[in-house]
Amino acid sequence: MSKNPSNNPSIEPVEDEISRASFIKVTVGGMCLAYAAAIGYPVYRYLNSPVAREAAMSAVTDVALPGADKLPLGGVLLFKFGPYPSMLIHHKDDSWVAFDSVCTHLGCTVQYHPEQDKIVCACHGGQYDSHTGANVSGPPPKPLTKFNVKVATGTVTVTRA
Repeated sequence: MSKNPSNNPSIEPVEDEISRASFIKVTVGGMCLAYAAAIGYPVYRYLNSPVAREAAMSAVTDVALPGADKLPLGGVLLFKFGPYPSMLIHHKDDSWVAFDSVCTHLGCTVQYHPEQDKIVCACHGGQYDSHTGANVSGPPPKPLTKFNVKVATGTVTVTRA
């Protein structure tokens, strides 16, 4: 009796290989799943964000910024109003304004450019007026959210408008 399995008809070799059709099915299925996630997540964020944003914003009514009264003319201070980035601008004419720093187009963070006196979104070129927050150029559909500013000795208080 031989111990060679090829001579013994009751022992069959086990195939560890995946068939080409199975491989293609798994690959195409994985690609479809990735595509669905790539499309579905932004849609979910778009539909869900107004509710979540409003709930987070309603939890915070004001923010005190100690020492912000010493911000130089033409300067900007970035701070958080609730969970969202915001900016306090001290204009060269000694006026103060505060805005939400989230672009109304796709949610990128905007920046203040004092040399141009503009608020700019680098993602898609959107521009906002630095005194009113109005959208003046590019794709943003709405103005930035403006906050009330109260300047006192030693502190600046920013409140929801």
